[in-house]
Amino acid sequence: MSDAESGVTVDPQITAVAVVGSGVAGWSAAAALKRRISSLNVEVISSPPAPDSIVDRVISTLPSIVDFHADIGLTDADTIVRAQSALRAGTIFEGWADGLADYVHAYGNYGVPIDGTPFHQQWLRARAVAKVQPFDRFSPAAELGRSGRFAAQGTAIVGAMPTIGYGLQLTMERYQQLMRAYALHLGVAERGGEIAAVPLRPSDGFIDRLELTDGTRVTAELYVDCTGPQANIRSKLGGEFIDWSGWLPCDRLIFATAQPRQDAQLLDGVSSTAFGWQWAASSPAASCHGVAYSSAHASRDEAIAALPSAAAEISIRQGRWAQPWLRNCVAVGDAAVTVEPLEWANLHLVHSQIDRLVSMMCGRDCAAVELGEYNRQSNAEADRIRDFVCAHYVTARRDEPFWAEASRIEPPESLAHTLLLFAERGRLPYYEEETFSRDSWLAVLLGQGFTPRRTDPLADIVPIEDVTRSIANYREAIKSFVDSQPVYHQVFSSLGQHA
Repeated sequence: MSDAESGVTVDPQITAVAVVGSGVAGWSAAAALKRRISSLNVEVISSPPAPDSIVDRVISTLPSIVDFHADIGLTDADTIVRAQSALRAGTIFEGWADGLADYVHAYGNYGVPIDGTPFHQQWLRARAVAKVQPFDRFSPAAELGRSGRFAAQGTAIVGAMPTIGYGLQLTMERYQQLMRAYALHLGVAERGGEIAAVPLRPSDGFIDRLELTDGTRVTAELYVDCTGPQANIRSKLGGEFIDWSGWLPCDRLIFATAQPRQDAQLLDGVSSTAFGWQWAASSPAASCHGVAYSSAHASRDEAIAALPSAAAEISIRQGRWAQPWLRNCVAVGDAAVTVEPLEWANLHLVHSQIDRLVSMMCGRDCAAVELGEYNRQSNAEADRIRDFVCAHYVTARRDEPFWAEASRIEPPESLAHTLLLFAERGRLPYYEEETFSRDSWLAVLLGQGFTPRRTDPLADIVPIEDVTRSIANYREAIKSFVDSQPVYHQVFSSLGQHA
């Protein structure tokens, strides 16, 4: 039966893609598109990364980067050894709640169910009747990070297999070089040049071509904008940019580098300040430091006072395009969403958007229903990352004017619902396109002292004596497990990372 007889319309497929921007987002998009849809002709319009590109400055990543690499055919030998990356198990948050201990947000499980009931519910019950360790002490991944020890998956603790996820600390220059070389190896073409104009077709508002400053014209059927926060291509099509500044109060980022640490660390550090927060992380090539702050509450000189070296500052306007994919142009990375790197989700968003672009590739007509579904999913994911970052501010417990104002932020509706539900009985809602796991939400909320007023009645079925005994046994089992693992610095050195 022919397509005409079956009633199925065969529309022309996209065969030519122009990726604009040669930072990490651009080369990652080009490599993934060519690797996973080999019939595409992919060309990168190569220009230096935008100076305000967060993706090209932040070295810390989420564990999802490992899956992205596997999807496009890169190995650990490529992305860790050759690109000089280190591993990271999570972040230690310091000073976010006065009177409470520092806490670790790691990538893995926090506790194990007790007689089929959620661990955090039983931890809350036990805390009410006895002295128990802080919540993050029941995360194998967090304890490995604190102890500087490394463990691969595969060792059970009290009969349960712990989840231990590792992100990367990137040597950004080497990583970008890797992605470029890999994309070119796959058959991606590269053309140098700066964009001079983006003419639109009068008939439908689609991009007709790109005009470069040297007079060259570039035509494609789909344009991928990886030009950074200015969205130099996507912005020409117009549309609404949704501003998040009412929920995320920092509007400046300062970046600095210094010599790398001699002892490899599995945890990076994030400390609150009187006017925002500061971070420290280290790749094999350099230690990276930075400050996120509100210019309404501090001057640049005040913000950089704690940094170890000369620093570069950028302004940020946090938010996203309502339609990151509009007509024949899709924005990726900072061009689609700008969010401060508090939880290191910037490169994750790039990879997630690329994965979605590949799996939802449309025809040349860029059907509105298909673009609408892409935008719905992408926006849902970005908004929940916004919620997770905002939750750090609204649940923090500090007295300075910046934090007093942060505590009065009226959260987005989805975050408000999450916090209200959790404050009642410690339950968390399910949202589609959630980047951070329920354990991650628990780590931050309980780590900052945001606790429910009562527990789930199902938890009361388990006698409290059994609960306290189980919690104590699990804590001891974690300690034994961690103590038996090799020191990460030794594992790191054996990989030749310092070579």
